[in-house]
Amino acid sequence: MKPAAPLILTLSAFFSSSIFAEVSYRIELTDSVHHLAKVEVDFPESATTELKINLPVWRTGKYQVLPLADGIRYFSAQDESGKILPYTRSASGEWTVELEQPTSVTVTYQLYANHLGQRVGHIDATHAFLDASGTLVYSPEFKDQAIKVELAVPDEWNSYSGMESAGKPHSFEASNYDVLMDSPIETGISHHRAFFADGRNYELVVWGKGNYDIEQMVTDLTKLSGQARAIWDGYPFERYVYIVHATSGAQGATEHLNSTVIQRPRFSYREREDYLGFIKTAAHEFIHTWNVKAYRPQGLVPYNYQKENISALLWIAEGSTSYFQSQLLLRAGVITVKEFFEDLAKRIAQSETTPGREVQSVQEASVGKWASTGGDYAVNHSANIYSEGYFVSLALDFSLLNDTDLAHSYRDVHKALYNQHKIPAGYSVADVKRILKDLSGQDYQTWWQTHVNSAMSLDFTSLLDNAGLQPGYGEDSTATAYAGVKLSDDSLKLAEVLRDGPAWNAGIVLGDEIVAIDGLKITAKGFASRIKDFKPGAEIVVSLFSDDRLKQVTLKLGEQQSGKLKLLSVDKPSRAQKAFFKAWLGIDWPFDNKGKLKSDS
Repeated sequence: MKPAAPLILTLSAFFSSSIFAEVSYRIELTDSVHHLAKVEVDFPESATTELKINLPVWRTGKYQVLPLADGIRYFSAQDESGKILPYTRSASGEWTVELEQPTSVTVTYQLYANHLGQRVGHIDATHAFLDASGTLVYSPEFKDQAIKVELAVPDEWNSYSGMESAGKPHSFEASNYDVLMDSPIETGISHHRAFFADGRNYELVVWGKGNYDIEQMVTDLTKLSGQARAIWDGYPFERYVYIVHATSGAQGATEHLNSTVIQRPRFSYREREDYLGFIKTAAHEFIHTWNVKAYRPQGLVPYNYQKENISALLWIAEGSTSYFQSQLLLRAGVITVKEFFEDLAKRIAQSETTPGREVQSVQEASVGKWASTGGDYAVNHSANIYSEGYFVSLALDFSLLNDTDLAHSYRDVHKALYNQHKIPAGYSVADVKRILKDLSGQDYQTWWQTHVNSAMSLDFTSLLDNAGLQPGYGEDSTATAYAGVKLSDDSLKLAEVLRDGPAWNAGIVLGDEIVAIDGLKITAKGFASRIKDFKPGAEIVVSLFSDDRLKQVTLKLGEQQSGKLKLLSVDKPSRAQKAFFKAWLGIDWPFDNKGKLKSDS
């Protein structure tokens, strides 16, 4: 195999004054097979006695401190004459270089970039994905300077970023490190399409082989991108880049200033359900371009890259983004009414089987997100800023529609946040309450205390009745037995035991391994069907290993409905309910006179 040409990345920062100051980064792929690169950074002259060099300890979109600096080895600093400068490791993402006199400083280090799933840096023979948070150190002294980026890459590679072109191939520029931090670079062998929507330029870049249909992706992303004015009356960008990685398993997505990176397993695009997962993710990240990137809550403004950024309003940043994603796709005609209803019904069913929503408020979940580890304890004792934030947004939307006789909705709250609290301003709880009062004429203090500051439990039947809908399982649904557990993948070890469920009340705990029911061996694949052999309320003897000790437990089974929860039309929906439905979703009533979804829905 012909070795890939080395990759050199140069970034330069310039003073706007007459004094020329340049920060240049050179990245050379020394061993792309093993994900290694050499980074050399030239900092301009500093008159201080020490120069702080930092690598962020977190990356945008993930509210968690990460060991990003663990990818750096052979750190070295030299003055302008080439003399080695002493330094100390002063924090997990910080090096303090000692200066004897004013001098420019050159820093070099080995970079290990093999964190594809974390979306902070990945280098191999086919591409390099470079997010500054995991690859490029900075100095706070020069953080606000303008930046120029130049890449030298193999002839067959192409380079893309949300940053502006500097006038020649593989060359970008940004106004400061904050822009660089939020503008990852994708360079390598990829598919590229450019398209246009509502006066803005868009690009789709796909790296990796897979079963995706890139033309279908362009068609649907064009429709989606044209729906922004359903919420906002302006754009925070002129150009937007959708970066897609078709991977061998890594998945997830991260929002950026005017771009996103979306990762999906390479063969998870053909089936409709899989494709919906992709396009909903794209909608989520697109909405983030306003909600988080153009405006975000205090505590996240300005970003502090070296510590946690705590906010009580992450449920708006994430949960409200989740709430709007399928609405934009519905308005765009990318998903059907049936698919929208299926998504909402699935969310309701999941919420009602997540006991943590009864324990923790979305305000507490927001503040505690940086310390959240997920798992069984979170399911039983924590709210989720995404899923429960979605339902607080739904409840707030319906409250506004009712309080304003359909004149205003939750979309107007986000329009106001965008117009009144653009970065670098940050919005507070008081700002959101003021906007609610301006729109409705009512004080939302009591509502806020009940739904945001307290653990929330919605009556979905009553809530959805406003829009002429009701949750139900259909005539063919029956009551089936229910154990209240979730197994680990391909194992009979318990990954979740739902609080106050049948297994929980029987004393079965996380990590127990079930081996038999009523004296007969059970398999992981056969567990669910075996439980269905019994009627609700039946008592069964479960044999299990608990901390390596065999024991038997009598389990009284609970009850749940078979099939999937559905959203159905109420009997004889009123004109007011149909009007509410249209004000909520922006489409006409989708049911016929018999309560069936119309064929085109």
